[in-house]
Order: sequence, then structure tokens, then C-alpha cells
Amino acid sequence: MKPSYVAAIDQGTTSTRCVIFDRQGRMVSVSQQLHHQYYPQPGWVEQDAEEIWQLVCQLVPQALADLDATADQLVGLGITNQRETTVVWDRATGLPVSRAIGWQDTRTAPLLSELTNGFDVSELTRRTGLPLASYFSGPKLRWILDSDPELRDRAERGELLFGTMDSWLVWKLTGGLHVTDVTNASRTMLMDLETLQWDDELLACMQVPRAMLPEIRPSMGNFGLTREPVPGIPLTAVIGDQQASLLGQTAFERGEAKCTFGTGSFLLMNTGTEPVRSRSGLITTVAHSVEGEDTIYALEGSVAMAGALVEWCRTALDLIRTPAEIETLARTVDDNGGCYVVPAFAGLYAPYWESRAQGMVVGLTSYVTKGHLARAVLEAVAWQTKDVMDSMNADAGTRMSFLAVDGGMTANNLLMQTLADVLDVPVVRPMMAESVALGAAYAAGLAAGYWPDRSMLRSHWHRAAEWRSTMAAERRDEQLADWHKAVELSIEWGRRPAGGG
Repeated sequence: MKPSYVAAIDQGTTSTRCVIFDRQGRMVSVSQQLHHQYYPQPGWVEQDAEEIWQLVCQLVPQALADLDATADQLVGLGITNQRETTVVWDRATGLPVSRAIGWQDTRTAPLLSELTNGFDVSELTRRTGLPLASYFSGPKLRWILDSDPELRDRAERGELLFGTMDSWLVWKLTGGLHVTDVTNASRTMLMDLETLQWDDELLACMQVPRAMLPEIRPSMGNFGLTREPVPGIPLTAVIGDQQASLLGQTAFERGEAKCTFGTGSFLLMNTGTEPVRSRSGLITTVAHSVEGEDTIYALEGSVAMAGALVEWCRTALDLIRTPAEIETLARTVDDNGGCYVVPAFAGLYAPYWESRAQGMVVGLTSYVTKGHLARAVLEAVAWQTKDVMDSMNADAGTRMSFLAVDGGMTANNLLMQTLADVLDVPVVRPMMAESVALGAAYAAGLAAGYWPDRSMLRSHWHRAAEWRSTMAAERRDEQLADWHKAVELSIEWGRRPAGGG
């Protein structure tokens, strides 16, 4: 008898992967390719959705071929994706009408009040769990429709469809099913967090035609069979990437949390079946849902620049040749030399939500070398995480006892030690650091009955490494104060009059 597997399509910010897992949660095949990013203007970030689909058409057959497996050996396929990236495509041709607007894109920042027609911000946050920010999909969609009167007319007639990357891929994989799941819908600023349905008043205020919206479904369930690029695979889960990571870390119980370090960094805490309203600048979001069960919610702190900051050091500054070299360079010095980097390239996300904040490097002297700058870059990732964790502890009314981490940046041991020093809690990395794809596979496998329950998945989680703080409390407090001064400068600089000082 042939062995059976579950698969995940992990559609990320910079690359797309197809990953296949066995019953023990082991990764047995992976195929991956990068896709292009476009930066046509300062603050604009775009992608080609059709290019991403063509990559999926290559990657799924490749992952099966590398395993010498066939489609009938896959009992379930899960899709996980970068969440707020916004795609509009033609219902008849299946082609995008423009490039997708990336989640980091800030073009809507100065227009947010206009794009939401002055809708009461506190009421918007109450309904959606989201602050008014350029991060989310609704304002991006409004901007696309406003950019060309013909697009709005076609959208009103039902000729155009909107979706985040999950909807786009499900449409292409199934030959025309237009759906999303609650985790992705919760990032649009168009869904009511309690009813889990599109909100007519929010649609009206952002002038979004309901005809172009996908049907909202639970994260785990029957999404039909694939038609392309490999026919006959059961599509059994759709879930946003950070919510997938929470599942991949087996954070099934209220109060359990994780932080993923990828292009950005994202700290999520499972808050159970009731949405917890943040008082400290965090997002209230959906963690996952299963048909017939209570929806699970989460608190989230989102940081735009983590791995992307290291990539900037490589591509824009030419400080390093590969991302891994940032650790080697940072280890050439013992501290940051008084230098701090505030990576507000896409504004500041949680807990500040300052869309107009701009990047800063402060404390430069003739003493500072590229090694100090490299260390300041890694420390910026840690300090941003510290701000989010402090907010999460305040909202949850408790102190996190440790931080479970995943994502590509967790291979950087200096960053992990810096995190432990800054957070003053143990930082724990599991054996499977790529929890996003694993979580999507877990969701698909649970829905397909591949695994009988969540308890079995717990047995797959194994600790690989742990870091504990070695920093004196006085030094931590001094550096945190300096970091906050740098953040204030970043916000002040972004608020200055256009063209002025």
C-alpha cells in the first residue's frame, strides 16, 4: 500500500513553496522559488500575482516528483499565504487587472481618512479588531478602484473579483471557486469580527462592491478538488501565514503564543473563543475556525521589517553577500557602538501604528563601523519584538513565561541570544523552525482526518535550542530608553511638513 501525505502551498512575501509532510509531521519534500518585488515609487510595494500562480504550477508537480509520489497519495492540501496583499482580477479571463499591492505598501497612508469616508475610527476598530492603517487590504482595494474609473464600473457589474493571495490561488487551483477563510478576511478591514461576515456599512464607507468579494468560509473544511496544475487533490484548509504558524507551534490553548521571524515578525497569542480587545496597540484577529466549532481568536503584534531589514543591508547597502553573513559581521564587535536603527520603511506597525513614520539611523559617530551597524540591525528586530511583547503582556494581564520562535531568521543564533537578553525570558526554537507550512499541513490533515485530533500533533513538537538572558537589568533599561527615543524621532520625522524640516 502506498504511503499517504499532506501538502501545503506556502505563498510568502518573497517566495512560494510546496511542502509535503508525512504522518509524523516530517517534511519529506519541498520545492521553492523566489518571485519578483516591484518598488515603482517610495513606499510602494507590488507583486505579479500571475507570476506567483505560474510558480505554483511548477512547484506542486516538482514536490510530488521529488518524492516519487502521485496526487492520489495526498489526502489533503492546505494553502497559507501572505495575508493583506491585495489582488483584483478579471472574472472571465482570470487575469489580474494590475499588479498586486503588497502588505508593506504605504501608498494609502496619507489618504486613510479619505478612503474610509471619515468612518468613526473607534467603531471601525471595534467591528474589525484593526486600527486604521495602510497595512490592511480594504484601503488598498479602494485605492485600486479609485485609480481607474473603468475598474470601478466593471467591479460594480461583477466583472472583477477581489481577494488576498489565498483567494487568488484557490480560484486558480479549483477553476473558479471564489472563497477566502476567516483568518484572511479578518485582515481586510471589511469583516465584522463577531459575525464573521462582510459588513455592509464598512463596504459602503470604503465604496467596495459586494459583488467582487469572496465567500467567507472556516479555515478547515472541504474546498473541493484541484483542477490545476495537478488534478484531484482535496483542498482542505486555507489559513493566513501567521495563524498557520500558531498551529504549527501547536499553540492550541488559550495563552499560548509564538513569534515568527520572516520578512516581518509576528507575535500571536491564542486568546480562546472570545476576542480580546487590545488596549495597547495590538490587533484582535481570528486564529482559526472549524465548521461546527467555536471560532478561536488571537492577539497579534505585527512588525513590518525583520528579515527584510537584513535583505536591505544586502541589496541596498552591500554590507553582506548573504543574509547569514549579518551574524558574522555583527560578531566583529561587542555592542552597537551607540547606534540604533529604526526600520520604519513601511511606517511603524504594532504597537505604534504610525503609517507616516520613516526609517532612522541614530547615534552615528566616526567610531561606528559596519559591524556596529549590523549589530544595530539585529537589535532593531529584538527591540521591536520587546515593544510588542510588553503590549501583549499588558493586554493579557500576565507575563509570558517563554517565547516560542520560528521562521528563517531563527537560524541566526546571535539574534536569538539578543532576543533573550532584550525580552528577559527564555527563547525556544523547535526542531521544525518552518512552522508556517507545517501549520497549513496540520490544518489540512485535521480537516481530512489524517490526524484524529490535536493531541497527536503535540507529540511532533520537539525543542531544538533555548537561549536565556545574560544582560544586566540596568543595561537593558538604558538601551530600551534609547530605543524609544529613536522611535520618537522616527515618528516626528514622518510627521514633518512635506518638503520641510
